Amino acid sequence: MNIFKLPDLPLADEVTNILIESETVRIERIISTGQTSDWYDQDQTEFVVLCAGNAELEFENGERIALASGETLLLHPHQKHRVAYTSSEPPCVWLCVFY
Repeated sequence: MNIFKLPDLPLADEVTNILIESETVRIERIISTGQTSDWYDQDQTEFVVLCAGNAELEFENGERIALASGETLLLHPHQKHRVAYTSSEPPCVWLCVFY
């Protein structure tokens, strides 16, 4: 699979593809084109790579972190966060590793 091969745009909803999954690790490719999210409170650690686009995550304490193409972020278990912004042009291509 080529993670940069995108479905037909624009997207009404985010597209998530599970690339690999085991009992302890899950790797996903997520494509966002302007979508945002509700709050996440995850049991697992999540390592995020924004492969393309621009995005902004917001944390429960009000802190916001802007991500540009190529940047990474480590989210700890139960670090409450949400996706506050994703670019539509270019689309966001995320690679997320949950462990």
